[in-house]
Amino acid sequence: MNTSKIRLDRVTLEYGKNRKHRWLFRNTEDARRGEPKTILDSIDLEIEAGEFVSILGHSGCGKSSLLKVIAGFVKPTGGSVWVNGRPVEGPRGDQVFVFQEGALFPWLTILKNVSLALNFVTDPAERIDKARKYLELVSLEAFEDYYPHMLSGGMRQRAEIARALAAQPDVLLVDEPFSGLDYLTRLQMREEILYLHMMLEKTTILFVTHDIDEALQLSNRVVILSERPGRIKSCYSINIPHPRLLSCLELSELRTSIYHQLGVHAAL
Repeated sequence: MNTSKIRLDRVTLEYGKNRKHRWLFRNTEDARRGEPKTILDSIDLEIEAGEFVSILGHSGCGKSSLLKVIAGFVKPTGGSVWVNGRPVEGPRGDQVFVFQEGALFPWLTILKNVSLALNFVTDPAERIDKARKYLELVSLEAFEDYYPHMLSGGMRQRAEIARALAAQPDVLLVDEPFSGLDYLTRLQMREEILYLHMMLEKTTILFVTHDIDEALQLSNRVVILSERPGRIKSCYSINIPHPRLLSCLELSELRTSIYHQLGVHAAL
């Protein structure tokens, strides 16, 4: 009996054959010409409960598309996705997606944004109290009455994560949440994510990133996709306890190996 939290069986995704997929790729030349193009090709992957798995690869290799297929936002052209032993046929309440571009409601305060994820709490006062606790987890308790436009990029991302955690997800899908942040803020957010995952050991996290160091410091496993069409090129398990120093020999060697996998040999 298979006990994986998430299982992908020969997942393939193409656009051009199905109009409803074209919005995902509308800026590409092939989509404008209406030619079919394979984005993901025969992806087989199993993820265990509580794992933190990072997905690495070049831009356009299908990392974000893979996350959207797992989330149920996009139906694969071929193959199947299973979560908790059930096929994914659309978005699920036990999965939360943190988008790259952010999705806070600008007309609501940060506190009210987080409280939206707590609709299962029927008492309004209890809901607000719980929302405050999640803001405390990401050190935003002093900003509960601020609106998103009043916060820095890093603070908005922390609010996004607080809202995601408030929903108590079984699976957290995170799509390059730090790509628009400056270097120091990215390092701070790395620490936030690591701390939260250590607290929420049962939550399974899939994390799309371009940052190899980020993946090495956070993940139990790193999955590398080939250039389009995206196939699993290699997987690396990381059994080093947290917190991790990138300067340690094992991580340093793994870092070099991943750079070579991605075609970088000189600028290390």
